[in-house]
Amino acid sequence: MKKLLTLVVTTLLLAGCSSEGDLPKPRQVTPVTPDTPIETKDTVKPSETEPAQPTASFAAKYRVAKISINVDGNMAVTSKEKADYRGCTIKIESDTAVWNYEGRGRIRGRGNSTWEWYPKKPYRLKLDEKAEILGLAADKDWVLLANYRDPTNLMNTFVFEMGERLGIPFPNHTRYVELTLNGDYKGLYQLTEQVEQGKNRVAIDKEEGMLLALDVDDGPENAPGAEDNFWSEVYRLPVCVKFPSSDDEGQGDEAKRLAREEFAALENTILTHDYDALAKVMDIPVMIDYLLMQEYIYNVEVAAPRSIFLHRDKGGKWTYGPLWDFDAGYDFDWGNMYTGHTFFTDYHETVMGTNPLKRNGQYNYVPQFFTDLFGCREFVEQYKAQWAMVKDSLVEHCWAECMKYADNLLSCKAMEREDRRWTIAGKNFSTELQKMHQWLISRRDFMTQLIENIPMPSEMPVTDGRLCGTIATSVTMDWNRGYGQSSQVQVNKSRVLSLMGLKSDQLQEANLSIVPLHTDGTEGQNHTNGVFGGWFDEDGNPGYYADGHVYIEVFQDLWNWNCGLYQDNCWDDEHTVTMQYQYPHQGTLLKVNVEVHFSIDNAGGGGGWWWWP
Repeated sequence: MKKLLTLVVTTLLLAGCSSEGDLPKPRQVTPVTPDTPIETKDTVKPSETEPAQPTASFAAKYRVAKISINVDGNMAVTSKEKADYRGCTIKIESDTAVWNYEGRGRIRGRGNSTWEWYPKKPYRLKLDEKAEILGLAADKDWVLLANYRDPTNLMNTFVFEMGERLGIPFPNHTRYVELTLNGDYKGLYQLTEQVEQGKNRVAIDKEEGMLLALDVDDGPENAPGAEDNFWSEVYRLPVCVKFPSSDDEGQGDEAKRLAREEFAALENTILTHDYDALAKVMDIPVMIDYLLMQEYIYNVEVAAPRSIFLHRDKGGKWTYGPLWDFDAGYDFDWGNMYTGHTFFTDYHETVMGTNPLKRNGQYNYVPQFFTDLFGCREFVEQYKAQWAMVKDSLVEHCWAECMKYADNLLSCKAMEREDRRWTIAGKNFSTELQKMHQWLISRRDFMTQLIENIPMPSEMPVTDGRLCGTIATSVTMDWNRGYGQSSQVQVNKSRVLSLMGLKSDQLQEANLSIVPLHTDGTEGQNHTNGVFGGWFDEDGNPGYYADGHVYIEVFQDLWNWNCGLYQDNCWDDEHTVTMQYQYPHQGTLLKVNVEVHFSIDNAGGGGGWWWWP
C-alpha cells in the first residue's frame, strides 16, 4: 500500500474517540509521501461538536511520570537473580497529584536478551506494601521495560492495546516513566504489570488455577537447574510452571506433575485436529486472536518459543495470555542484533507461512502445537472470519492510542532526553514512528491477502490409509563436517506419484506431508528446523537431537532433503531410517516410504580420537 497516513490522521481520530468508544469516520486529508515529516500534536483542534479533552485520570495515563529509585547504600543493581534483590526507596512524581507515590521496596534486574546484550537494563520492582501505581490496580510486583532495542518505544504498547481491544484476558498496561537510579538518569522506561497470578494480575484460583510459560529461556535446556520446568510429551515444548510457584512449599513437584499431565492431554487433543473436543478444553476464539497478533506483528519468538503464556482457572479452559515481549517482531534485523535497532524493512515475511499447517514461513520450525489446528476446517474458517472482522478498526484504534502516548513523549521532551542518554546512530523517533505506521498499514493489507489464501483442509474425511510402496536411497556423509553438510537425499518425484497412482496435475504439494517413522512403522514427531524432518537415534528411531545420530530436514523443496549428523553421538556409523510421504486423496491417505541408508565416512580422522592409558 503506497499511501501513507501520518499523524495528521491520527490527531483527527484522537479528537473524536475515547478508549472505550468506536472510532469516528476519518476526515479528508491530503495524501503524503514516506518522506513527509511527522507532525506532532495540536496539528488539528477539536471542533465544537466533538468531545472535550478527556478527564484528568484518562488523559494522565498517556503522560510521562518521573520515578526515582535510591538503593540502600547506593549499591549498584548488577544481578537479576531473586537472591540479589536490593532494598530501595521509590518515589514517583506525576502531574496527576493523586498518582504520586513514595515507599519502600526492592529492585533487581530482569529479562534475557536485553539484560545480557544491551547497556540500558530492565528492572523488576517489588514493593513492601501493595500500592496503586500511576492509576494501575494495586500490587507489589512491577516491571520497568528498557525497550532499548525498540527505537519507537511503542512496540509492546501497540500489542498491549491490541490485546485489550480484542479482549485477550489480563492485558498489561503502559505507563511511561523517566527513571533516575541512584542519582543517575537512566532514560525512558515502560512501567507495566508483572505477569503472575494475583487478584489484579492473572486472576486465576489460588488453589486450582495454573499459569504456564512456553519459553526456552525458562525451560529445561536453558535452565536445567530449575525445578519448575519440563519438556512436553507430544510436541516437546519447553514448559515452565509459573503458578503454582515452586517457591511455595510442598506445591512444586505436584504442580509440575499435574501441569505435565494436563498439558499432554491438551497436546493430544490438538494433534487429532478435533475442533469439538478441543473447544471443551481450550478457548479457541482467544487462541485465534493470539495467533493472529503473533503473525501480524511478525513475532518470530513464537518459533523458539519465548514469552508465550497460557493459563487455566479452576474448572476452566486453557486460554492464551497475557501477551508479552514483542520487540523481536516488526521485522527486526537479527543480523546486527547486538548493535542495530533496525525494523520495518520488509512486511512480506511470515512466521507460520502461507500454509500454517505446513509451517512454510521464514521461521518454519514453529512448533506444531501452534499450527496443527490449521488442519481443522472449522478452525481455519474462524481464523479467516476473525481477521476480516477486526483488521481495519483494530489497527486504526490501536495506532491512535499509541499516538496519544507519542504526542506526550514529544511534548514533554522525554524523547530528547532519552536520545541524549542513549544515542542510537541514524535513528530518529519521529522517522521511526512514520516507518512503523507505514509497516503496520502495509502489513495489514498483506495479512489480509495471506489469510484469505490459506488452504482450506479437505472436506472429504480421510477414513483409510494405504501404503503404496517403498523407495530406497542412500547418502554418504563426512563425519568431520558434523551438523552443517551439503549432503542431500534426492527423491524421485515421478516415482512417488507413480506408486500413489497420481498424475502430476493431481498433486497439490500444500497437502503433502512427510513424517519420520519408527522402526515398528508408527509415526514420530517432526523435530528439526525444517518444515518436516527429524533426528534419528542409533537404532533408526526418531527422537530429539541429544539422542540423535543423524537428521533429515525438509525445507521448501519436498523432493530434496538436507541431512547431517551429531558428531558426539556417532563415529563411522551406518543407519537406515524411514521417512513417509502422506497424501490425502479421495478419502484415502496414500503413503510411500522412503528408506534412507546413511554411511558415515571418517576418512582423514580428526576430532574423534580419545586416548586411554
